[in-house]
Amino acid sequence: MTARACLLLLLVLGRALPAAATERPPIIGVAHIAFRVSDVAKARAFYSGLLGYDELDHAGDAAHPARVRFEVNERQHIEVVPVLTPDQDERLVRVAFETTDVATLRAYLAEKGFPVDPPFMDGADSVLRTRDPDGHVVDFVQYLVPVSSRSHRIATPGPQRVSARILHVGLSVRDPAAADRFYKDVLGFSEIWRGGRDDTRTDWINMKVPDGTEYLEYMLTGAEPLDRARLGSMHHVALVVPDIQKALETVRSRPGGWDRQAVRNPQVGRNRRWQLNLFDPDGSRAELMEPYTMR
Repeated sequence: MTARACLLLLLVLGRALPAAATERPPIIGVAHIAFRVSDVAKARAFYSGLLGYDELDHAGDAAHPARVRFEVNERQHIEVVPVLTPDQDERLVRVAFETTDVATLRAYLAEKGFPVDPPFMDGADSVLRTRDPDGHVVDFVQYLVPVSSRSHRIATPGPQRVSARILHVGLSVRDPAAADRFYKDVLGFSEIWRGGRDDTRTDWINMKVPDGTEYLEYMLTGAEPLDRARLGSMHHVALVVPDIQKALETVRSRPGGWDRQAVRNPQVGRNRRWQLNLFDPDGSRAELMEPYTMR
């Protein structure tokens, strides 16, 4: 076979071979959750004063910031964003998961037919933004610089943090099959538990990230409209604590710790774990949860 014929054969074969599919990069865990708030000072009193989180940074003027981020640990934070208006029932801004490669994840999602915005930089982080089937904003964050090494990190020591880890975030889900097509089939999340208010129904489905142990909780809604109170409870952050009684005593010892609207009584959930629900001044829920089932 001549060199020209060999070249033609290689070109034909090259056209016949499909391009290799992009492999999904690791999705490690929960990066953050962001809530709208009506009063930044009151939000600071809750997330820093009551929960004990240091202020990681803020955007803009300290007294009137465009956002404030509270550090849970070096890879997780809770963000608050003003301004929540009186007619707004929805306080959730977004949830975010950590990945190792934003650019590859964008190519992967595009191949799967999911629209994604171009990646953008948020400080030292590379961020990919999309929406899930329920319309929730979902970010994927790649940390390019370790949090502990960032020059913009500010030191505003607060009381001891009540928890050092976000265990899961909760989102309202109307159609779990549609949610599964995104989170399970495309992103690789896997179900680890489901339960309901009684044994005859399913109200919650826990979906673990593919490359870690943190998870997303589907808060199943059905077709009924959601009021302000239900939205505030469903869209939540869960913080793991080793001992719910000690966590309760810590919270009770701080200003606002005996406010019944902010701090509810501990309870045992349907998953047989001790839980303590706290609500920020605008009604967004922070759930403290022990990591093991009750003995």
